[in-house]
Order: sequence, then C-alpha cells, then structure tokens
Amino acid sequence: MLAKVLQQPDFPEQILEREKARIVSAIKEAATQPANIAEKAFYAAVYGKHPYALPSSGEVDTVKVLRRDDLVAFYKSHYSAGTAVIALMGDITRVEAEGIARQLTDNLPQRTDATPLPEVQQLTAEIDRKIPHPASQSHILMGVPGVRRGDPDYFPLLVGNYVLGGGGFDSRLTKEVREKRGLAYSAYSYFAPMSQEGPFQIGLQTKKEQTEEAIKIVREVLRDFIVRGPTAAELTQAKNNLMGGFPLRIDSNKKLIEYLSVIGFYRLPLTYLDDFVGNVEKVTLASIKQAFARHIDPNRMVLVVVGGNGAEAGETAKK
Repeated sequence: MLAKVLQQPDFPEQILEREKARIVSAIKEAATQPANIAEKAFYAAVYGKHPYALPSSGEVDTVKVLRRDDLVAFYKSHYSAGTAVIALMGDITRVEAEGIARQLTDNLPQRTDATPLPEVQQLTAEIDRKIPHPASQSHILMGVPGVRRGDPDYFPLLVGNYVLGGGGFDSRLTKEVREKRGLAYSAYSYFAPMSQEGPFQIGLQTKKEQTEEAIKIVREVLRDFIVRGPTAAELTQAKNNLMGGFPLRIDSNKKLIEYLSVIGFYRLPLTYLDDFVGNVEKVTLASIKQAFARHIDPNRMVLVVVGGNGAEAGETAKK
C-alpha cells in the first residue's frame, strides 16, 4: 500500500477540495491566536525572502488557488528514488531492508538533482515588530538564524543552551525571569538546526504591563551569557543531564526511527547516536563561548511582541 501511495498517487479532486477547506479553516483560526501570530511574524522577520520565512501551512490566498495540476507537477519534480531517504526499524536483515527500499522506490524517477536551498542571510540590523492583540498577556519571541545540521558548533551550542534556556528550572532564563522576578511562568531558548541555519529562539509570555521589564531582563541574561559563558558548575550540570538523559531519548523503536530519519535526511554520520555522549563530554567552557560568539550577535536580533492596545504597535529596524 505504501509503495502504491508513493509511486501511483491520484490526488482525487474531491479529497483535494476537502483538504483545502480544512487547511484554510485552520489558517484562519491560527490567525486569531497570539502564539501563532508571533511565530509567523518571527520567521518572516528572521528569514526575509528565504523559503524558511514561509509558513508550512501556506496562506489562505495561496491554498485556495491550488489545483490538482499543481500537486501533480510538484510530485513529478520532487519525488525521486535518488533523493529518497528510507528509515526502517525491526527484525529485518540488511538484504530484506534493501528489498523493501527497492519496492518503495523502483518506479520513481532515478534523478538525484534535488533543488538546493539558498543560503540564509544573516541579520544586518536589529528588527523590532510589535503587533496589537487583545490577549491578556504579551507573547514575546527573540532570535536569529542559528545553526545548520552538521555544524561543528552544534554540540557546544546544545550544551550551552541547556544552561541559558533549555534546561527548564536549571536554566538562567527561568531563574532570572520566573524565579527571581515572577515575570513569566516559563522562559525558554532553543536551537532548531535544519539544512540551512535554523532559528535560535527565546520565548516567554508575560503581563502586558511587564513586557518591557521582561525584555530587558532577557537581553541582560543573553548578553552576560555570551560574554561570560556558563560557570564550571553549570557546565558540569548541563553535561551530566544531557548524557544521563540520553538513554531516554532512544528507549523505543519510535524514538530510534525518528533519529534514523533525521540522520538520513540531513546526511549526518551513521555513528551519530553512538557518538552523542562523547560529543557532549568533549564540550568545554571555551568552546561554548566561542560558538555563541560566532552564531549570536545580541545587537542584531529579531524581537516580536504580540499584545498591547496598539498604541505603540509598529515595526522598526535599528541600524
């Protein structure tokens, strides 16, 4: 059945129209929600004209005009055996796995010329976008283009970000924003590596009247971290948590096959899982500071705030 779906899709008109209506309804609903508004504005500001700026759901106007011929043309230009990545889990031999892979792809075109993504352009100025919304809280996102898959800085950034905002109650952002000042229920940061530089994002929600204070504290925490990096104790805690928790990341076939898919899609080393703990262990205080200095410039970041009555809403770019 999977081979038929992959190799002989028919794209029925009736189902296409049903799915278009469902997607349009979901886009309209998302357009009223401050979290979705902020996320969409964030990606648009960070990536500009790059394809990463576009919402994966599409836009109401673009979805409405899609026709069956568009789907067929996209299928013919993007689905090929030469660019397919197949991840398999189970009690199968290498020979059996290769047989399944051939069965799934034999009737697909053999070309290997996948359309390359353009390079991500780094920000040249700070960008602030304030969007009015009647929600009781301000939704705040900050960030920049971060890191791509396979970058040598990935593990220093991963470990460093655990200290900055990825470690829950262990992280500086949570301690400074929530525990010390009660400005937000949670404050987080993460790197999302992709084929090109995926986003580095900081996020939180706070009362509207506390918005400027919360942003000020986040900026101070980030600047201090980039200059000073983590302490030795924070580094040890981060490494111990990431290494100690790693077995839970691969404790089911579902989790393993998701990792296999990522390894295949991004052409990561086949020893990625075997090497994970060792790569975390090798991270040093100096490598974290150097990696953050290379990838994060606190003077050239996107700030998106959704909330407020609109009196100060607008968009500015600080040179």
